[in-house]
Amino acid sequence: MRRMICMALAAVLLLAGCATPSGGGSGGEQEQTQEQAQVQEQAQVEEAAAWEPVTVFPKTDAFVGDTMPYYEDGTMNVFYLADQRDGKTGYHPWGLIRTQDYCSFEDMGIVIPYGDTIQDQDIALGTGCVIKDRSGGYHAFYTGHNDHFAPKEAIMHATSSDMLNWTKVPGDTFIASQEYSQDDFRDPYVFYVEQEQCYWMLVVTRSQGSGVIVKYTSKDLSKWEDGGIFFEDDMGYGTNMECPTLLQFGGRWYLSFSDQWPDRVVHYRISDSVNGPFVKPERDTVDGNGFYAGRLETDGEHLYVVGWNGTKFDHEDENDYDWAGNMVVHQLEQQPDGTLRPVPNEKVVAAMSHALTLEPVLMTDTVTAEENSFRLKGDQYELVQFQALDGTTRLEADVSGWGEEDLFGLAFAPDTENVGAMNYVFHPKENRVEFFNTDNIVEMDAQSFIDFDFSGRDSIHITLLIGDGVATLYLDNEAALTARMYRSQGTNWQIFGVNSGVKWDNVSIFA
Repeated sequence: MRRMICMALAAVLLLAGCATPSGGGSGGEQEQTQEQAQVQEQAQVEEAAAWEPVTVFPKTDAFVGDTMPYYEDGTMNVFYLADQRDGKTGYHPWGLIRTQDYCSFEDMGIVIPYGDTIQDQDIALGTGCVIKDRSGGYHAFYTGHNDHFAPKEAIMHATSSDMLNWTKVPGDTFIASQEYSQDDFRDPYVFYVEQEQCYWMLVVTRSQGSGVIVKYTSKDLSKWEDGGIFFEDDMGYGTNMECPTLLQFGGRWYLSFSDQWPDRVVHYRISDSVNGPFVKPERDTVDGNGFYAGRLETDGEHLYVVGWNGTKFDHEDENDYDWAGNMVVHQLEQQPDGTLRPVPNEKVVAAMSHALTLEPVLMTDTVTAEENSFRLKGDQYELVQFQALDGTTRLEADVSGWGEEDLFGLAFAPDTENVGAMNYVFHPKENRVEFFNTDNIVEMDAQSFIDFDFSGRDSIHITLLIGDGVATLYLDNEAALTARMYRSQGTNWQIFGVNSGVKWDNVSIFA
């Protein structure tokens, strides 16, 4: 069953342009017109504050697991493993989400079910991909997983004429060659290589105790030949490199994957050729461990990485990440040297352009304020607290004036002593930005972090997107850190410093 989840942008723009002109009537009529205008303006603010969702796709019938984006004719079709958490023997059927603007989404429901019985190879579905053949037909390649089988995993095939109704092709199922792991053999990614006039399939597996990505080739998308190891783990972990993608953008080839351990983050490599060699950039990740299984896709003009932010166990902010949650999409900006930087999706920023009033509700007496700028004195724990962010919100600010020993950041859900329960912390001495799901940011370990070089910077521009309990912090349009914060909405939030003379300028919020 289809469910349309839309943001009321058109209605808001219409309201913004339809204020009743004053004049031409009695004083009473003018007074009434002013009252109507005030009511209309208030309604506009309330409606803007209620836009849901923008930054992430929320749970409907299932949580969003591994994503498999496929772009065609102005629409990003995001197939995903639907984590239904219903206790049934089968699990992770494929669902489908569609969007044209990353602000409104159409949930197409389950499109590829898992197998009917425990005797089916695909009693659990795993990650794969969708491709359109040269005659216009669609092909889905996916992992069939069954813990009762040996081997547990196989690559499977289904076809469709509309991406909604799929026919499985059991005869095309194949398992790992003897050189590879029989139980770790998954996440196929298929694309056409023009120069070789054939299809490539990249598959995640293991060889000689280490994670590898292997290549299979086909002329007909039915029978596949083993082409050997394509890429070996270059991080020294021996980890499985899950959910790979390989595509060309801006004259470069990009290989992406997610390490199953120890960090569970999305990596990428760069090459001038589809055959490699693939170079590891200095910053080879796109986010922290709050963003997993990100896969690359392009609309021909922009490059995106589509992944998910997990829920927390028992849905408590203080707990560890669970598997699956909300879809999160980063736009990736290509640099002249070929490196990629995660930036806020320009379509989301354009949609979330309605400025909201920002008024402090609490401020330590050591802070000096002027309009939307706040200077901290550097006296122990200082804060400026604001009212709750209700609904999807974009927060912008410029930060400057920090010292090497400083700690400062953004906090949410303050306790009775006005200390945040969840904190984005800037740590210049360690060249890190961290997320803590605890109020103890000194003695406890961060739940998530990214490396971020503070040297040579006079200021940092930050953008924070919050929606449906998910927050993504963008730093100077070059780094991102996503975190699950159920209480990021509906509780007060604050900027803070610990023995820091940091200055916060141009602090503003939008919906």
